[in-house]
Amino acid sequence: MRSEREKMAAGEWYCCLDEQLDALRATARLAVHQHATMAPDARGAMAPLLRTLFGSVAQGAFIEAPFHCSYGFNISLGKNVYLNAGCVILDSAPVKIGEGAMLGPGVQIYCADHHRDVEKRSKGIEIAKPVTIGNNAWIGGGAIILPGITIGEGAIVGAGSVVTKDVAPGQTVVGNPARKIIPKDADTLI
Repeated sequence: MRSEREKMAAGEWYCCLDEQLDALRATARLAVHQHATMAPDARGAMAPLLRTLFGSVAQGAFIEAPFHCSYGFNISLGKNVYLNAGCVILDSAPVKIGEGAMLGPGVQIYCADHHRDVEKRSKGIEIAKPVTIGNNAWIGGGAIILPGITIGEGAIVGAGSVVTKDVAPGQTVVGNPARKIIPKDADTLI
């Protein structure tokens, strides 16, 4: 019989109320606590525990404090990625953030999708869907990226937007739900 972590990794329905998953989340909480409480000059781009927790971190990646993640090991940061203060990544599935991508303050990325059946949901049944953010994408402050979303290379997500569908490379989306716009004056867009 497979563990709940194995089901989560396979993209199947799993129970998040599980001792092994609880322990992994506790490890992540220690790492984000260290990141939030270290002096900025001692922490540098990322606290040591957080850096070792992540799946991969390329040169020049920088995370402002505070920051929160569920597990950490599902997060991959490309070269020169920047996460502003208050970002949250609920990484029950892989989250890949491409080179040069910038996330504004308070951006939230969710991978967990809870069951629609109230009884199953109350028992912690959920499914994990990956999120991918392409190279040089810009995610405005307070944006929310829902499970299973891909944001293409060079795309822009306006501040406060809720992204419910994939965003094509080079596309700009704004609003709730986020919708494609064609900017008349790109300098005043966001």
